Amino acid sequence: MAVDNTTEVKAIARYIRMSPYKVRRVLDQIRGRSYREALIILEFMPYRSCEPVLKVLRSAAANAEHNAGLDRTNLVITQAYADQGPVLKRFQPRAQGRAYQIRKPTCHITVAVAADSAAGE
Repeated sequence: MAVDNTTEVKAIARYIRMSPYKVRRVLDQIRGRSYREALIILEFMPYRSCEPVLKVLRSAAANAEHNAGLDRTNLVITQAYADQGPVLKRFQPRAQGRAYQIRKPTCHITVAVAADSAAGE
């Protein structure tokens, strides 16, 4: 029996002014979990990167509900990753006329959700 209702819906937040390494630390905690469980985890984690990840997760759930007609209660996070975006390069004046380069990294956060196959049975 072939299962063809594995619609995966995703949301992408681009150019987030945050290091992708710091965002990946949060994404590793929610990957593979249910939507409801991930919301609770993100709500109580102490990291600044939880805010944009939570926003993307809610957007992916809204996309799944509106575009694919899936139920939010049965959603599971299938993919969650942060790619590196362009780096903003700034200069900080230092002693004796020198200038130190400051790198301000950005990232693109992608979260994909799908309906849980166990919940449908």
